[in-house]
Amino acid sequence: MSVVQVRYVQRAIEERFKGLIDLSDVETQPAGKQHEHFLTRGLAALARQSEQPCTNQVAANSVFDGSDDKGLDAVSVERTATGTVIRLYQAKWSDKGKGQFGEAEVHKMIEGLELILDLEFSAFNRRFQRHVPEIESAFEDPNGTPKIILVLALLRVEPLSSGVRTLLEKKIAQFNQVEEMVDYELLDLRDFHRTTLGDAASPKINASLRLEGFGQEVSPYKALYGTVTVPHVAELYSKHRRGLFARNIRASLDTSDVNVKIRGTLLNEARHFWYFSNGITMLCESIKPAGKAVPGGVGDFQLSGVSVVNGAQTVSAIHKAYEADPTAAEHGRVLVRLISLEDCPPGFGDQVTINTNTQNPVEDRDFKSLNAIQTTLRDAFATELSLSYVLKRGEPLPDPEHGTSITEVAEALAATHPDATYAAVAKKDLKDVWHDDVYQQLFGEEPDVLVVWRKVKLLRAVRARLSDLQEGLLGRANAMAVYGDLLITHVTFSQLATSNLSDPKFDWDEQIRKVATVAQNAFEWSLYAIDAEYSISSHIIAAVRNPERIQRVARVAIKGVSDGGEPPRLRTDYQPVTAEDRGRQVDAVRTLVQSGRIPDGTLLEFRPATRSERRVMSGWLAEDEKRSLASWRNDPRNPLTWHYDGQDYSPSGLVRKMRTIATGKGVNVRGTLYWHVPNEGSLKDLAENVRTERDVEAGEDD
Repeated sequence: MSVVQVRYVQRAIEERFKGLIDLSDVETQPAGKQHEHFLTRGLAALARQSEQPCTNQVAANSVFDGSDDKGLDAVSVERTATGTVIRLYQAKWSDKGKGQFGEAEVHKMIEGLELILDLEFSAFNRRFQRHVPEIESAFEDPNGTPKIILVLALLRVEPLSSGVRTLLEKKIAQFNQVEEMVDYELLDLRDFHRTTLGDAASPKINASLRLEGFGQEVSPYKALYGTVTVPHVAELYSKHRRGLFARNIRASLDTSDVNVKIRGTLLNEARHFWYFSNGITMLCESIKPAGKAVPGGVGDFQLSGVSVVNGAQTVSAIHKAYEADPTAAEHGRVLVRLISLEDCPPGFGDQVTINTNTQNPVEDRDFKSLNAIQTTLRDAFATELSLSYVLKRGEPLPDPEHGTSITEVAEALAATHPDATYAAVAKKDLKDVWHDDVYQQLFGEEPDVLVVWRKVKLLRAVRARLSDLQEGLLGRANAMAVYGDLLITHVTFSQLATSNLSDPKFDWDEQIRKVATVAQNAFEWSLYAIDAEYSISSHIIAAVRNPERIQRVARVAIKGVSDGGEPPRLRTDYQPVTAEDRGRQVDAVRTLVQSGRIPDGTLLEFRPATRSERRVMSGWLAEDEKRSLASWRNDPRNPLTWHYDGQDYSPSGLVRKMRTIATGKGVNVRGTLYWHVPNEGSLKDLAENVRTERDVEAGEDD
């Protein structure tokens, strides 16, 4: 590769994204520097298109590189049949094809990832804010926590240094102690070259392949099949990379949990890999024997114009596993099909590609839907409660008042099980509840339909209460309300009268009416328990999905609620401050003005603080960037000049004005929490820093 290939990529970026990439934050810089920013941001947008095809405008809008990007340059959210994938991109441009990515970049990316997992969205700049509602929705998906892929978009051909790769994998492993939630991918100059030029980017792939125990089909078209060793497949990918997948339906690899399981099998049970894998299908323009080849034995073949059309996940996972631990993975073998297109009719290759990629995978849940326990439960819902119970995937879900589904029931039973471990299992990945041992614990031999329905109603009531609470929560508290629904349902259930749950005459609705109060107490005690047991810097998501941690937290929370004392008060940084703290609001502005901490003319960004504000204001803010911007003036009464109308306001007065315009309803808030100086913090943070510095200086004088 050379600077010639770099120019192809640069030309593609300029043709696709000129005038679409936001450069307003660097418009005062020299033209050459601005163009460098454009190319870096354009590379991030190109990576987004490579991973998840979209229009040029959508790709450009995904970029938020700049001040307060927290080591990330772009984001995309993709909902697939196997779950939701959030991709976080970091791009490094180089005119010479030597984009640098070192340990400092690893630490920055991980910092950004941690903020996103903790739902600390206001730490990011205004261009990131437009994506928050979609990211937030992904984390609230009842089907499980999304997979997160860190995409390194590096204009280089050299691999990552061993030190950088080791550090990156070590940092990622910290998030994967419960399950494989985070992974990374590398896009380099070869990948971008192919993305921009398609099949013209490189000559067709010719490769040799050894098939063990091979067989063949001769009619109506020629095909071979047999076993290939893992080292051979890994070498094939290492040499040709994504060029192998030129004919695949998707431009990028599917990053579902299947990929993770493939790697896990190779590293832990390599000799069983052939039995557990669905194999790989390759199309070839021609297949020629490279020596003597007798069916049933070992045959060497020369493949011309080869492309993997099914099993891209398997190929990439084999490469990554072999790269991570060749000693463990080298004993693995995989079934490979080779289909020759030499004598096939036009379009047959496309038919193979489409049909091998559109078969619906069978999941454990599908088998359980045929289980006698489930069909009996379905009939009981219909005959005893006149309600619908949906078993199979793809069937329309009933309105909440008219019934439920097998997945919602599984969540409710997991949350209300005496052992909090099952709440963690269901929260980690709902697919795991269909494993025989977990399934038996939750459903038993013959579940009572009335008990099941009442537990579903409890789960819904708790979730409704948490949704209400979210409107006024920040940071970790907001994360607790999002991730902690099953844990809080578990704690709440322990406080209700449940001994007569199967009695039709028992007034369960009376218990449900207590949920608003009990669930809030359970929420506050659970959050307190996580902070006390694991510190305020721990991840909420880890506490509710780790069996050991959730048991400890549940014990503390249940004891706290049961003792009947006042629940611990939420920390002030867990909730937005309202008009009750007007004195502190005025003092913060006065502190900043008197100290001269912020120079006149400094640009400030508005960032919504709560889920409610993001939901009602994100669209309105995105319509005109001036709505999110203000300039600072050292005036103690009205220090903000709003770019949208040119008028001067106090921080709270301007937030109230914006809410009124956007929603028709103003609210009293602490405005210094919402206005941020990029790369420095909110007005509230800056005022607190000034006070701290002043106190330190006073102490030194004493």
